[in-house]
Amino acid sequence: MIKRGTNYNDIYNYRNSRHFINTVKEARRYDKENNKKTVIFAGACQSYFEAIMSAGANFASSPARILIDFLDPLVVAEKVATTEQYKYITIDDIAKELRDGKKGVGGIGSNGKMRTM
Repeated sequence: MIKRGTNYNDIYNYRNSRHFINTVKEARRYDKENNKKTVIFAGACQSYFEAIMSAGANFASSPARILIDFLDPLVVAEKVATTEQYKYITIDDIAKELRDGKKGVGGIGSNGKMRTM
């Protein structure tokens, strides 16, 4: 969020969110063309959470427009990577492991990516 910005729903009040949004859209386009099942975590501190999620991210920061802990995205990625692919993970499953819980990271969830032999 830029300092003089007051409208949370105006993309011009965010420094880098438009880049996150464009990248998520491009990743989803690639994902669809190559029949992959990519899990996307996008955003940074004080990002335009709603627009990033609308672009197609599974998880994004920061719903409450706060400064997130730098480890929070890693906690989410680790949980997705180490959960069996038949299990669906929501932010509720991860929130207790995050410094600021659902204020720092939000999302719709994803299937796990771990494959058992």
